[in-house]
Amino acid sequence: MLDYVFSAVVTMAVVIDPIGLAPLFLAVTTDLTGPERRLVAIRSACIALAILVAFGLVGAPLLAALGITLPAFRIAGGLLLFTISFEMVFGRRTERKFDASEVAQREKLLRTLAVFPLAIPLMAGPGAITAMLLLAGEAHGDPARLALLFLITVLVIASCLAVFLLAERTDKLLGVTGNVILSRLLGIVLAALAVQFVIDGIRASFLA
Repeated sequence: MLDYVFSAVVTMAVVIDPIGLAPLFLAVTTDLTGPERRLVAIRSACIALAILVAFGLVGAPLLAALGITLPAFRIAGGLLLFTISFEMVFGRRTERKFDASEVAQREKLLRTLAVFPLAIPLMAGPGAITAMLLLAGEAHGDPARLALLFLITVLVIASCLAVFLLAERTDKLLGVTGNVILSRLLGIVLAALAVQFVIDGIRASFLA
């Protein structure tokens, strides 16, 4: 049991990487106000947690029934993530602030950001979903192990939320110029991460 808990803690913490998500959260939410940013952070954390728990419970049989493989998840996640990185590098996200001036459109924008790319695929991405499926499989249907796995997942996602909320202080320190520079640089990093997702998915497809 201790070996299982240790493996689950290390795997989920490393795969989700709460600390590493902080600058990406800042870049993606650069045009939002403080309250809007906090709302998006809470929503994205809740959505990511729900997705991971759902995959832990019914993910493996569902994917098998649909004929979907984990490498396909990696490739799809990489392609979707690349579109966000493109917008960050070329400043397209800033334009959305003016397009979403009405209350209804603004609310839609906040909900969209919470789901994609924050919840999916940054927190509940291909790597985290794969890890959840593997760890749930190692539990062999043991309720105690599954409960511990979900508790660990809750703690890791909670740490993501804490990091997101603290990231606002960093945003104030950077200022407008710093945020613009950070957004462009992280857009390039995000593009590389997206390409790596696709490469890993293609490699896994050929090895399967």
